[in-house]
Amino acid sequence: PGEPVMPGVLILEGMAQTGGILACLADPAMIGKLVYFAGVDKARFRRVVRPGDQLIYQLEMVRQKGKIIKMAGQAFVDDQLVTEAELMASFA
Repeated sequence: PGEPVMPGVLILEGMAQTGGILACLADPAMIGKLVYFAGVDKARFRRVVRPGDQLIYQLEMVRQKGKIIKMAGQAFVDDQLVTEAELMASFA
């Protein structure tokens, strides 16, 4: 109370949504398929995100094996790293 912050789980959700778009762009055969969030590893929250901050997500594909993909992601506010994590997703 009195000090609003962006919950870390919502930062990770935005990162996962961005990762789903990245996966579809990397493999056009996946466009229109359902993407299921499969896991998160090595999540680190470096700074507090407050209302009004603009989050910029940067993700890269680490590997794809069949329908499972692993991505490394980072979130920035004003060019400062606020969150980093490894995400996994699966296509239906």
